[in-house]
Amino acid sequence: MNATGKWLLIIGGLIMLLGLLWPWLGKIPWGRLPGDIVIERENMRFYFPITTMIIVSVVISIILALFRR
Repeated sequence: MNATGKWLLIIGGLIMLLGLLWPWLGKIPWGRLPGDIVIERENMRFYFPITTMIIVSVVISIILALFRR
């Protein structure tokens, strides 16, 4: 199997795992973490999940580092 096929299988497996874990992952307060910026006005809502983005980036970086080895 070539490298593209392996990556497609890995990505597909991760998506399937995410789908199976979704009921529990939905309980994590993503987007409501301290440091996430939410500005609400009468006719507008601005949302910038900076803390959530940093955590997701770190997790993805760790996962990719494990696969490189």
